[in-house]
Amino acid sequence: MLPLSEARITIVGLGLMGGSLAGALRGKCRQVVGVARRSETLEKALALGFIDQGTTSIAEGVQGADVIILATPVRTIIQQIEELAPLLPPGCLLMDLGSTKRDIVAAMEQLPPYVQPLGGHPMCGKEKAGLEVADPELYRGRTFILTPLPRTSPDALALGQAIAEAVGARPLVLEAGRQDYLVATLSHLPYLLACALVATADATTSSDPAAWEIVAGGFRDTSRVAASDVTMMVDILLTNQDEVLKAVRVYQEQLHRLAQLVAAGDEDKLRAALGAIQRERLRMFP
Repeated sequence: MLPLSEARITIVGLGLMGGSLAGALRGKCRQVVGVARRSETLEKALALGFIDQGTTSIAEGVQGADVIILATPVRTIIQQIEELAPLLPPGCLLMDLGSTKRDIVAAMEQLPPYVQPLGGHPMCGKEKAGLEVADPELYRGRTFILTPLPRTSPDALALGQAIAEAVGARPLVLEAGRQDYLVATLSHLPYLLACALVATADATTSSDPAAWEIVAGGFRDTSRVAASDVTMMVDILLTNQDEVLKAVRVYQEQLHRLAQLVAAGDEDKLRAALGAIQRERLRMFP
C-alpha cells in the first residue's frame, strides 16, 4: 500500500457523499479521479475543485488507481463490486461508503486475491442529495466505520484509517454484523419514524390550513430525515431488513407502553417513565 499522499484515488459516484469525500481528499493525495454517469456532473465537480479529472467510464476511472471508493447506493455498490472485479489493478484498495455492510462484505469476499477490500460507512449525511449540496467539511468530527475482511491486510486497514482521518473523521473498526445491528436502531429506525410522523400529520391535520402555520420546531427537527433520498433509503432498508424490523418491534413495544400510561391517567407512573427517559437522553448527550 502506498501512503495516502502518493495514492491515486478514484471515487465512483459524485453525489453528496462521493462529492464531499472527493473535495475533502483533494490535495491530500496524488490525484482524485471522479466517475459519474453524466458529463455535466463531472464538469461541475471540476469547477468546484473537488476532482483533478473525471470520466463517465468506470473502467477508465479505475485504471491505475491505488484506491477505489464506491459512493453509490448499497445495491448498486454490490453490483459494481462484481462488475469491477476483473478490472481492478493488482494491489489496489477497494472501499465503499454504503450504510449497510453484511451484503457488501459478502460481495467483497469474491474479489480476486490481489485486491484489498475494506468496507466503510461514514456516519454523516444530509436530507438533500446530489453534488449541489456536497461539502468537503461533511465528514469532519464524524465517526467513519471501517469493516475489514479477514483477508484485509493491516496496511490496507491503515490506509483506510488514514483516509478517514484525512477528511477529519474518527475511524472506528467494527465487524459487519455488529455495525448493521447498531445502525438499524441509531440510523435506519429514525428514518422510518420520521416518515411515519409525516404520514401521521398528513392523515390527521394537513386538511386544516392552520396546521402549517403552527407547526413547531420539534416536528420540523424530528421529521427532517424523512426528506432523505428515497432510492438510497430503500436500498438501506432492504439490505438490513432483519435488524431494522427487530428495532421497529422494540420501538412499537415502547410506544405502546407509553400510550397505556397516558390512557390510564396515572400521573405518577407517567411522570416516572418520562423522567427515566429524560435522564437517559441527558446521559447520552450531556
